[in-house]
Amino acid sequence: MSESLSKEQAKNLVDKYAEDAIRPMKNHKGFLPWMGFLGLVMVVFGYAYYIQLTEGLGVTAMRDYVSWGLYISNFVFFVAVSLVGMLVSAVLGLAGQKWVKPITRVSEIIALGFVMVAGLVIITDMGRPDRFLNLFLHGRLQSPIVWDVTVITTYVAISTLLFILPLIPDLAFIKKKMKDMPVWQYQLYNILSLGWIGTPEQYKILHKSIRMLSIIIIPVAMAIHTVTSWLFASTLRIGWDTTVFGPYFVAGAFVAGTAAVIIVMYILRSNYKLQDYFTDHHFDMMGRLLVLVSLLYAYFNINEFLVPAYKMKTGEAVHLHTLFQGAYAGLFWVVQIIGMGLPIFFMIFKHWRKPNNLTFIAVIVLIGAFLKRIIIVVPTLLHPHLPIQNVPDEFHKYMPTWIEVAVTAGAFAMALMIITILLKIFPVIPMWELAEEKGITEEFEKYD
Repeated sequence: MSESLSKEQAKNLVDKYAEDAIRPMKNHKGFLPWMGFLGLVMVVFGYAYYIQLTEGLGVTAMRDYVSWGLYISNFVFFVAVSLVGMLVSAVLGLAGQKWVKPITRVSEIIALGFVMVAGLVIITDMGRPDRFLNLFLHGRLQSPIVWDVTVITTYVAISTLLFILPLIPDLAFIKKKMKDMPVWQYQLYNILSLGWIGTPEQYKILHKSIRMLSIIIIPVAMAIHTVTSWLFASTLRIGWDTTVFGPYFVAGAFVAGTAAVIIVMYILRSNYKLQDYFTDHHFDMMGRLLVLVSLLYAYFNINEFLVPAYKMKTGEAVHLHTLFQGAYAGLFWVVQIIGMGLPIFFMIFKHWRKPNNLTFIAVIVLIGAFLKRIIIVVPTLLHPHLPIQNVPDEFHKYMPTWIEVAVTAGAFAMALMIITILLKIFPVIPMWELAEEKGITEEFEKYD
């Protein structure tokens, strides 16, 4: 036990951890309306996808030229956000940044929610989803799609383990604390706690296992978005034919994921009185992190356009003109200036790293990150090496149909539903880690 805390103070602190951890898990008046809203979106998604499944991809705006539209943009975005679990839990955790401890579980939940749906988003882009199994049965090693599926599956498995392992002591604790939980929940905790009794040997094994997974997940997470970028960069298309797409995609993923964590932190802090865990200091540090990764991403953005603009090959010139002055100029400059430039500038000042202000900026950044994926995917496809001619007028442009919008909304609803359910079933506060930091592990384990 810490010398600065008496036994009574230590017990009171454990009581506080327990009360605060359990509070978000209880039913609240906004839970059912929120889940009802997400369920309604899922119903619309199901109806839209049924139409697409029965009538074919012709009900979307994707054609011979823009064969990747909103769906692949969604996939890239979902994979991007999922990398935040690796950034917070692994990179910052292994770097010894103790301030991230209350945030690690939030980041892992977000990572799980988005990466699980990312795999399903790919299926919505398939005209024949029944052939998806052929990827496993007849896939070739030369195919980047096979690489993508492999690393996504691996990342889901490791992220799940990295989420569950730190939960073990907390679930064993909550079994004793929550006397009125449903039988299924008690049984779930009983299984996942793996007979935890809090011995020094168990803590040693737990620490070693978490550290090993934290190390392993870094190259896997890097691979998941690098391989996703290779789906683009391995082609000869103008706008994608570059070697920087790997680190460019990873840097953009850190931006989107960090913004998502800030938003969820604010929601939990505001709705469940968790100001003692998601403090102003945590928001300040997350704001600094967002500035850092945004500057890195800005560097790759400059590199993406400066080099081809300097050489100004014919194909590159047409593509850049479309982005800078043409049909996509409005969207392009909104994303670059409002979605990235201004947020970086404002977050330099501490006032804008306060919870309310930073959350507002994070929402802008996350929306900008999503729109950026559309800019990466669509304009390039509208500039093939051969001119678009002798085809219907709708082939010359791309505007998503309501089917695509509904399916996209359903994907987001599915991810948010997974995140909400995980937050309701499992404690978002890492109690044993906070107790260990305070030197009151003994009081935590002997709590009754």
